[in-house]
Amino acid sequence: MSSPARDRGAATAELVMVLPALVAVTIGLVWLLSVGAAQVRTVDAARETARALARGDDRGEAIDRGVRVGVAGTRVSVSTVGEHVVATARARVAGPGGLFGFLPDVTVRARAVAAAEEDTAR
Repeated sequence: MSSPARDRGAATAELVMVLPALVAVTIGLVWLLSVGAAQVRTVDAARETARALARGDDRGEAIDRGVRVGVAGTRVSVSTVGEHVVATARARVAGPGGLFGFLPDVTVRARAVAAAEEDTAR
């Protein structure tokens, strides 16, 4: 049977052992959340670019709009397939560093297709 005097520091010792693991898990989850948010913004960038081109906006302006919508470093490319405009966006999300420095950067990609409006079909 243990005495209260011997158990006094047990809770502190357990906290010291578990706290770094909880911090590491929290950092990992926040990084995954940032990757998810970057994916959503990349989808928005591709969609915005495809819509603008389908409306007949200038190609350079449409690409610039997509780059502004995406995360920093987003690259947007466009092509035309028949009467459809295809916009592809990609961006790199850096790893969290620190304890997670071994994790590689993640590249998120998105593709959007829009039908060109009749008066803008080329």
